[in-house]
Amino acid sequence: MSKPNRKKIDVNSSQPGLGQPFAGLEIGGLPEGPEAPPTPMKAGKKGRVLLRKETAHRGGKAVVVVYDLPTHFHPVEIENLAKRLRKACGVGGTVRGREIEIQGDQPAKIRAELEAEGFQVGGIR
Repeated sequence: MSKPNRKKIDVNSSQPGLGQPFAGLEIGGLPEGPEAPPTPMKAGKKGRVLLRKETAHRGGKAVVVVYDLPTHFHPVEIENLAKRLRKACGVGGTVRGREIEIQGDQPAKIRAELEAEGFQVGGIR
């Protein structure tokens, strides 16, 4: 079996650099980029959310889950809401899908913060 003839590249000679590899490309005719996330909603009625307390598979630790968020909420808005809830309660938490988990048993603080944001809150008291 013989090796196929391969073109050898001389690495010591002066070759054109890679300084402007895309200089010859035209930008016209390209599609627009992705949409920017929607602007935050105005104060007022934002919809209804529900709260539930869970302890299963958490070593006996309680978390309060905010679920059934309105479908018009963008994932970025859900992340920002979770951040505000964590800060208001002074605890950790996470977003899983369209649910927000806040560590600890503090449904009153979470309810007060959500109502101040303009949500109608149902579930545990």
